[in-house]
Amino acid sequence: MSITHHQLTSQKHLFALPANVHYINCATRGPFSLSVAQAGHAAIDGQLNPFGLPPDAFFSGAISVRELFSQLINANDPDRIAVISSVSYGMAVVARNLHRKPGIKAGQHILQIDAEFPSDVYAWDRVTTGLGLTIKTVAMPQVPDGESVSARWNEAILAAIEPDTAMVVVPHVHWMYGNRFDLVAIGERARSVGAWLVVDGTQSVSALPFDVAAIRPDALVCAAYKWMMGPYSTGLAYFGEAFDGGVPLEETWMNRLNSNQFHRLTDYQPAYREKAYRYNMGEHSHFTHMPMLEAALTQLMGWQPERIQTYCAGLLDEHLPAFARLGCRIEPAAGRGNHLVGVWLPETADPMAVQHVLQQKRVSVSARGRALRVAPNVYNEPEDIAALTEALAGCGF
Repeated sequence: MSITHHQLTSQKHLFALPANVHYINCATRGPFSLSVAQAGHAAIDGQLNPFGLPPDAFFSGAISVRELFSQLINANDPDRIAVISSVSYGMAVVARNLHRKPGIKAGQHILQIDAEFPSDVYAWDRVTTGLGLTIKTVAMPQVPDGESVSARWNEAILAAIEPDTAMVVVPHVHWMYGNRFDLVAIGERARSVGAWLVVDGTQSVSALPFDVAAIRPDALVCAAYKWMMGPYSTGLAYFGEAFDGGVPLEETWMNRLNSNQFHRLTDYQPAYREKAYRYNMGEHSHFTHMPMLEAALTQLMGWQPERIQTYCAGLLDEHLPAFARLGCRIEPAAGRGNHLVGVWLPETADPMAVQHVLQQKRVSVSARGRALRVAPNVYNEPEDIAALTEALAGCGF
């Protein structure tokens, strides 16, 4: 994957965000860029008269999207990418195939982290009962101010991976607090005991570099409407060799061999297309969403996650000491990304009340647990972070 080294400048001109709104909340939902919106409008206009729609259109849009996503995560194999509807869909694919894992047996456990996003938790309810597995949760450690929660948390995860670990389910960064997990080390430890590594990359992929070749996950699942800044109800997943020959959630016609030969569709085909293609959701050629997601991924490939990280660091770094002076705690830089930062409020502060005050000041961040989730992106400018700092200072906690 080629890397462009010059730094990014503000990309706000490529968006339609109002000048008086300080949207620092990409972890909740990414705004459409103008190019994504234009792709959506063009796709809708094209459906006003579908007369010229070629049969190949059922496949071509998703092919481009899978190729772009494969490049973005350094997978270098688009056939390992599936178009899904949501993280819960991708995790359901994993659950559906866990019985096929070599060596799986009753008494083993699935390892996950504390305060994980619900879709990464509910997915295992039935399969643990059916296979006689248990859930083992690694709690978020308590550390003195100034020390790294992430470092201790990673150590605890590595220590918790044992011969009886069937699968490790972990994000790249914590969805509420931004703590970064060492997926390379976790993956190495998981493989040493024969465990699968399943990653929810929703809150990192596109904004933080993700290298499939280095991490070697068995599955990577991402929603597209946050950091990919694509449409809702659409996501992308990578499925490694462990899922080859597996069981899909849907028996959709498009996922079978030779499904592009429309004149032979009733020559029913028992064989699937290769690798991850069987895991594509039904109607994955979505004629509106695919052009929008292709436009979003094309833009992201131009920006590049490394440069997004550098840009976000430039926005935040000078303001972090001001947050500390207000009594807030922030994970040291080595233990987090720059695109999603948990600002832990003082015990006397009510996160929901603080969020309400910020909203009145037209500053958008999310309250999650005891923290404010500050999530900038390339459309933000120094004025946005200054507005957040000023509004926090006025909260009086």
